[in-house]
Amino acid sequence: MAAFETTYIPVSGASFGGRLSAAFRKLVVTVRVWNDARMTRNALAKLSDRELDDIGLCRADISSL
Repeated sequence: MAAFETTYIPVSGASFGGRLSAAFRKLVVTVRVWNDARMTRNALAKLSDRELDDIGLCRADISSL
């Protein structure tokens, strides 16, 4: 009767697939963070100077977000 091992863990650390998956997840998180910041900057840019002043910002602050 044949049996196969299902608990094999590579000695060198994570498998190539695991490292590739982790790199992809990191890329997705980076893109999401960038997109959130982009959307925030666009929304703030649409506000008037008075509205920005109400929330304690000025136009120059938008680019630093």
